Amino acid sequence: MATVLETMKITPLSAACGAEISGVDLTQELTPATVAAIRQAWNDHIVLVFRGQKITQEQQLRFASYFGNLGRRKNAMFRQELQQRTHGTKQTDPNVLLVSNIKENGEPIGAFGEGEMWFHIDSGYAEKPYNYTFLYALELPSTGGNTQFSNMYKAYDALPAKLKSELAGKKALHIHEYERSAKVEVKEDLSQTAHYFHPVFSTHAETGRKSLFVDRLMTARIEGYSKDENEVLLEQLYEVGERPEFIYEHKWQLDDFVMWDNRCAIHARTWFPPEERRLLRRCAIEGAPIHE
Repeated sequence: MATVLETMKITPLSAACGAEISGVDLTQELTPATVAAIRQAWNDHIVLVFRGQKITQEQQLRFASYFGNLGRRKNAMFRQELQQRTHGTKQTDPNVLLVSNIKENGEPIGAFGEGEMWFHIDSGYAEKPYNYTFLYALELPSTGGNTQFSNMYKAYDALPAKLKSELAGKKALHIHEYERSAKVEVKEDLSQTAHYFHPVFSTHAETGRKSLFVDRLMTARIEGYSKDENEVLLEQLYEVGERPEFIYEHKWQLDDFVMWDNRCAIHARTWFPPEERRLLRRCAIEGAPIHE
């Protein structure tokens, strides 16, 4: 009888990033060798897709835990009005967030559910952003709601040498103060808002590769520059990070299981009809401080 390692197949999904893994049943416990092979594929492709996986919440958490300590929802970091963003009546485990626009009896069952969402880094506003994110598709709209992933290794490599030199050693403010697809004014007083300054460029702890660590949704400014200078500089960085040739767009199918490395990818969501239901189950792995 063939082992999982013998049946596992890795198929690249785009020139930017992403690979489909077939021949692995995520409902089953995996051997250390299989986990190591998946981790290597992850380091190589940044985003991994497993299709047709009928997994329970418990099985999803078990699989995720092969790659580190499960990450709790970070709503405790937020001030009162922002805590509602992660509240959901059907979220029964502190390590699970339901990404959904569904409401029952007028109450959201999950969070972050409506419409388009700009490119971002999950929990980039925290001292230790999540290393990895895992997302499983339970209900989908008829169109839209795709997830776009941008390869930030490629973004870093594409930056002009002069800009790399200028921003070396600089830190950027990441803040949990945003609208999903609109710019907000950042307050001077950040004491009541989750935020953290991370290096503009980060070095991946496992691959040793450098990536651009900024995103349009939550990166507010770079230290040492005026407001006007920041607007120009950040827009330049956003533009490079969001170039089409660096992006893999995942068109969801029911029972898709998608996992990505949050340290070297940003992701975004496309618009979908607001009257149609969308439900995905998310978990994550705790990370470490970001270092240049």
